[in-house]
Amino acid sequence: MKIIILGTAYPYRGGLAAFNERLAYEFLNQGHEVEIYTFTLQYPNFLFPGKTQYSPDPAPENLAIYRRVNSCNPFNWLRVGKEIAQKKADVVIFAYWMSFMAPCMGTIARKIRRNGHTKVLALVHNMIPHEPNILDKFLPPYFVKSMDGFMALSESVVKDIEKFDKRHCPKRFSPHPIYDHYGDRLTREQALSLLNLDPDFRYVLFFGFIRDYKGLDLLIDAFADDQIRQSNVKLLVAGEFYGDPAPYLQQIKNLRLEDNVLLYNDYIPDHEVNRYFSAADIVAQPYKTATQSGVTQIAFHFEKPMLVTNVGGLPEIVPDGKIGYVVEPDAIHIADALSRFFREQKQEEFEHNIIEEKKKYAWSTFTSVLSELI
Repeated sequence: MKIIILGTAYPYRGGLAAFNERLAYEFLNQGHEVEIYTFTLQYPNFLFPGKTQYSPDPAPENLAIYRRVNSCNPFNWLRVGKEIAQKKADVVIFAYWMSFMAPCMGTIARKIRRNGHTKVLALVHNMIPHEPNILDKFLPPYFVKSMDGFMALSESVVKDIEKFDKRHCPKRFSPHPIYDHYGDRLTREQALSLLNLDPDFRYVLFFGFIRDYKGLDLLIDAFADDQIRQSNVKLLVAGEFYGDPAPYLQQIKNLRLEDNVLLYNDYIPDHEVNRYFSAADIVAQPYKTATQSGVTQIAFHFEKPMLVTNVGGLPEIVPDGKIGYVVEPDAIHIADALSRFFREQKQEEFEHNIIEEKKKYAWSTFTSVLSELI
């Protein structure tokens, strides 16, 4: 097939860009012709909470990525829609993640469909954002009505799509595949040395952009629990603050956890990701709300046990007591599970189980479901 993916990609950074690029590589490996259309303007800087939207890493090799889309310019949407329509692709996959993109993507899709040949599909990461606002009631229907079908990464997202889809278009669900492009797992000794960490301690990793819904405050509170505080366990926080860091810093100070919580608060480039996961004994995702998460799929790649909260699609991915723990989103339950993990020395057992469990999340499985939808 001739496939076009429209969404964020290099030179933009982050998990969604990585997802679209990895999906393109998988389609190429299967013999399809693939192009990615990404943004000249993704969104205005005042809507972006981080330091920069752009990746410090080199461009991905052997991918046709075209920067064409201005998310704020309706005249651009019409031009891009006409340009893509003329290519007569078999399918255009719109990688959708926030309501702000609904007018842009919905208009481009409508223009493409007029060629009478191309199917337009939505690959939906989030139908309703983790931090919703009033626009999330009014903008998504415009996008949803422009699509021929929908692919979701969790069953909870399928249910969210159904709230807006009155035409009952075809929908499929397949879990987020493994992020396997961050290099090999290092030995514990190598990783600790690169991060200048003391090998006499064990480490819990919180990884990724820091936003309120991700529950870092719950995890910090858990580290103040006596059963964690009095152990030889430290918390690694690796990721950029997408918001005011002051409340977290004050919380750490108030709880006297300055020596227990180690902050690496910047964007972690791709070639350094394996250091943090290889150094960690377990990866914690204490989310307050969720659909699915790319962090779990990085943890699968590095075969690391996980602690996740019982929200959204996270429990679908992490079998409780087999490769990690599923707990309620509160500090006491998080502390209890972490204490049990280290006390009962579960790491080797969980890592052994992950080797088998992660086979479910191959990219070939994901593209097979997507191809059935097409």
